Amino acid sequence: MSDDANGIHRLLDIMARLRDPHAGCPWDVQQTFATIAPYTVEEAYEVADAIDRGDLAGLKDELGDLLLQVVFHSRMAQEQGAFDFDGVVAAICDKMVRRHPHVFGDESVEDVATQTVAWEELKRRERASAGETDTSALAGIARGLPEWQRAVKLQKRAARVGFDWPGHEPVIAKLHEEIEEVRVEFQARAAHPDDPAVRDRLEDEIGDLLFVAANLARHADVDVGGALRRANHKFERRFRAMEAIATAEGRELDGQPLDAHEAYWQRAKALE
Repeated sequence: MSDDANGIHRLLDIMARLRDPHAGCPWDVQQTFATIAPYTVEEAYEVADAIDRGDLAGLKDELGDLLLQVVFHSRMAQEQGAFDFDGVVAAICDKMVRRHPHVFGDESVEDVATQTVAWEELKRRERASAGETDTSALAGIARGLPEWQRAVKLQKRAARVGFDWPGHEPVIAKLHEEIEEVRVEFQARAAHPDDPAVRDRLEDEIGDLLFVAANLARHADVDVGGALRRANHKFERRFRAMEAIATAEGRELDGQPLDAHEAYWQRAKALE
């Protein structure tokens, strides 16, 4: 048996020990699919973060944590008699071969765009074979995705049947329209702060604004998550620089007026 296979079996054995109802870890034993799911999502984001930082040593650790999530879910399913880790591996192997007939079969594709269309058609056939009756162009888009990611997927699916703006200019115009609608709802909230209907409308309009912003990123061929990560990193970097400047002057940001904060922000930007 290869070292890789030995490693996988060791990990499976460790998880079995952790889940042992008599001699295992109490925390691991009491977990369910629902309680572990948030950790699975978190580990996927930590993988992305390590990649974003170019931290290959960290990536190795985070990929291990993500693999543990797969093993954890597989072990719980095995305990219920549903499937096991080997079944998970076999299923993904079969799926990859089935969805790449241009690699493992006799078909050919001209480019990435053609391959994407073929991929989606294969997925549609799989859903139909599984007995799914939803024939919408939007069928099969998981509801558990981060909402920004689901927004882009919904938009891409709609675009495949022609429901899309022809370019970025009308999207920008729509963005301005949505901003104005948000402004109107803020005014309504100021007049009726305790009206739940007003709060709901404000939430709806902010949602529309974010949805259009995601669409603008799609038209720019910019990853929404990546763009927001960069914005978060930029904000954190500049805010920490503000704190450092204030500390060097023997001051704290807390309690200072907004114009002082703005001055620190501009100084932090100038340092870049």
